[in-house]
Amino acid sequence: MPTPTDAAPGPTPLHLVTGGAGFIGSHLVHRLLADGFRVRVVDNLATGSRANLAEVADRVEFVEGDLQDPAVAERAVDGADVAYHLAALGSVPRSVKDAWGSHDANVNATVRLLEACRAAGVRRVVYSSSSSVYGDTPTLPKTEDVEPLPRSPYAASKLSGEQYVLAYARGGLVEGVALRYFNVFGPRQSPNGPYAAIIPLVMQAARDGTPITLFGDGEQTRDFTYVDNVVDANRLAADGPRERVNGQPCNVGAGGRTSLRALVRMAGEVASADIPVQLGPPRPGDVRDSLAGLERAERVLGYRPRVQLAEGLARTWAAFTGAAGAAGAAA
Repeated sequence: MPTPTDAAPGPTPLHLVTGGAGFIGSHLVHRLLADGFRVRVVDNLATGSRANLAEVADRVEFVEGDLQDPAVAERAVDGADVAYHLAALGSVPRSVKDAWGSHDANVNATVRLLEACRAAGVRRVVYSSSSSVYGDTPTLPKTEDVEPLPRSPYAASKLSGEQYVLAYARGGLVEGVALRYFNVFGPRQSPNGPYAAIIPLVMQAARDGTPITLFGDGEQTRDFTYVDNVVDANRLAADGPRERVNGQPCNVGAGGRTSLRALVRMAGEVASADIPVQLGPPRPGDVRDSLAGLERAERVLGYRPRVQLAEGLARTWAAFTGAAGAAGAAA
């Protein structure tokens, strides 16, 4: 994978990470710094935390602000070669309660960023989309050539943002790639708050000896994807040849399907804990089954997941229990 040292001598490229104080964004920031890039982060800290960047704070330019503000967007992209757009308001249940919040954060801010990138001459935008855009389509694996059928405001907002990025790319305005993430997990993902994801909640239950609540019957399946795989995909999307990657949506998953009940068992084995399960009512907008088809991602990006679920759970548990704050920073 190209790094600044592979190119001809010249200024070190500046890479922008929107939402860089969040769970996934902070992992990408660490990777970009390790690869030798200059890094700027823009984050409004609505769900992110400066603690996620504490180890590298002196090496990162941090812009605190909301991308819906044109002045913030313009400042963020100034001089950037690539913009990794991870800033978003996540969670299907949250979007059901606050559809406008999802739209503003995930659609309006994306268009503001694209216009700023266009004006500033940013080379490429790598957009963080979501497997939720597929909805509850019965065909598995989910592939990019099927009709998206979002069933929540969050899913609709991510699809809308994705379509803006790809429209700008196909129209020759700004190069763009959309990455559809499948259930990302790993260190620094928070178990706190009403919209926490399942894996940090399971880790917390294992540590504290408390039950975990599964909504529905617990047999619904997900393609749990370790965060390092997602970082790999972002780097591949940023560096891939324009003629191959521009205007493409690509799945980013692990290519495996695990039920929530099986996940709890696996986490219990990693943690050497018996995690009691209690069931709650199904949640509006949730899908039954999810599995990423990865053929296009491999062909277009050269992406293959390096870390599978069992190893990812072990790494996450080690971080969750071994470092103060490792699992407590906001996602």
